Amino acid sequence: MIEEKVSDTFHRLTFADGRQILLVGTAHVSKESVDEVASAIDAEHPDHICLELDDGRMKNKEEEGSWSNMDIKKVLKENKGFLLLANMALASFQKRMGDQSGSAPGEEILSAARLAKEQGIPYSLCDREIQITFKRAWRKSNLWNKAKLIATIISAVFSNEKISEEELEELKKADVMQNMMDEMAKELPSVKAVLIDERDRYLATSIYLAPGQKKLAVIGAGHQGGVIRTLKEIENGTLGTDLSDINSVPKPGKSGKILSWAFPILLIGILLYGFFNLGQTQGIKMFGYWLAINMSFTAVGAILSLAHPLNILISSLAAPITSLHPAIGVGMVSGLVEASMRKPKVLDFEHLSDDATTFKGWYRNRVLHTLLVFLFTSLAASIGNVVVFPILLSMLG
Repeated sequence: MIEEKVSDTFHRLTFADGRQILLVGTAHVSKESVDEVASAIDAEHPDHICLELDDGRMKNKEEEGSWSNMDIKKVLKENKGFLLLANMALASFQKRMGDQSGSAPGEEILSAARLAKEQGIPYSLCDREIQITFKRAWRKSNLWNKAKLIATIISAVFSNEKISEEELEELKKADVMQNMMDEMAKELPSVKAVLIDERDRYLATSIYLAPGQKKLAVIGAGHQGGVIRTLKEIENGTLGTDLSDINSVPKPGKSGKILSWAFPILLIGILLYGFFNLGQTQGIKMFGYWLAINMSFTAVGAILSLAHPLNILISSLAAPITSLHPAIGVGMVSGLVEASMRKPKVLDFEHLSDDATTFKGWYRNRVLHTLLVFLFTSLAASIGNVVVFPILLSMLG
């Protein structure tokens, strides 16, 4: 494979059989990227276009009212609250940057799809489904990395960071983007592997297998290096094109199930030990401490999220029960109660994207507010469980 670097954002790859792949690296919130993609299509006349997008995200971008079909209660019941939060945080972050740069997030991808339709050029959506990516990232993360992921989500939700258009264009340079990826690899290696390495491989393989003699691929600038390396490995025969190992959500292992039950079993064991070995008075005291801390922390989380007053009470009462069953989180309970007491209206769904970009919007919009209640009560209850453990252990001595 012969690689020709035309510019920092444009690479021409020529294979032994004469096929060509033209890689256009873009910033997903840049007007210049939109123009660059259009110019590349007009100048190169590709017979196929590959886009860094999956079916689900394409549908969301094409159908403005797609959010209105979402059932927030169903999302929570299926334990997809954190998944939706991650989606919304990513969307809000990109939209904020897009609003500042004057270009909608992913506009260069949609523009390429429109041009392909207008010119009769077939195109493929070559990215992995975003739901699979997020689920794999979550499933492959340990407890500490999950905490970091949640912190990142919260930071993205409430960040008021502003970035200039010049800085956005700097992100298109491969060396700057690679530095960002290297930092991510140090902090969250398992997440970096899923969000970047696996997607580099998935994109490269999908582009390689797409039909056409002269294919133009529109991808994020940060993926260029990884995609080119993967294409070389595929062409050299050192890497196959089977993606089944990275295109599914790994099932929870037995160790994961055992660990999920470890806390409630250990907690019950400590309380029972207190009752039978230290006396009824001490046992009741330990039980009271656990209830008080667990319920009070959950109440604080509900209050901070401005949950419905009745929901604050219900969440607090549910916290001790849900902490003993790993399949039912207090966030699920509080979220469902909030969505029932403050039912989302049509306007909430219509303004979802805009409201997700502001701090006030997350509290004003009933859909987003339900997610906040879910998040804050979940985190608060978890912190309460961490706090109560050493207290209970100290009471055994």
